[in-house]
Amino acid sequence: MNDALSITLVPATAEELPDLVPRIQTAFAVAVVENSGEELTEPIPSDEEVWEAFDDPRAEILHIVAEGRRVGGAVISIHTETQHNSLDFFFVDPEFHGHGHGRRAWQAVEQRYPQTRVWETMTPHFETRNIHFYVNVCGFHIVEFFHPRHPDPHEPPPRTQEADPTGRTDDDLMFRFEKTLPPND
Repeated sequence: MNDALSITLVPATAEELPDLVPRIQTAFAVAVVENSGEELTEPIPSDEEVWEAFDDPRAEILHIVAEGRRVGGAVISIHTETQHNSLDFFFVDPEFHGHGHGRRAWQAVEQRYPQTRVWETMTPHFETRNIHFYVNVCGFHIVEFFHPRHPDPHEPPPRTQEADPTGRTDDDLMFRFEKTLPPND
């Protein structure tokens, strides 16, 4: 890993957003396929979920750029009134995994938004690469675990599935992370 490699965050233009959707889905599919051992029948996250994040008036959509190459991206929601900001999507393209781009990109995000008091993000329970990254690399803490008996209040009720009479699906099992930053005096 080359620590001298610089990362920049470049705002995405409206014209670039359609190209970001499949890149986000490809990056997220890696863990799903590794966990299930099966190819996906539909993209994860769905097109609707990605566009909903893009369309949020607080969203800032960024390319992660290393040495002039786009290696990933981030969708961040900035809540100026509370500075309790959220990382809605954060990804490094699979061909660039393992080179420290994610760590340096997260450092660039924190530098870009120095007024942030708390960062929040979520990841599925099986996404061990993300859990390691957020907790061990970025300094987040797991603050909540969503499951059928403790559902995410911001999501619709769990779907029922004939294959699982409890109605539990893997997307119902999510960790919520927070990182509280010291005052910026």
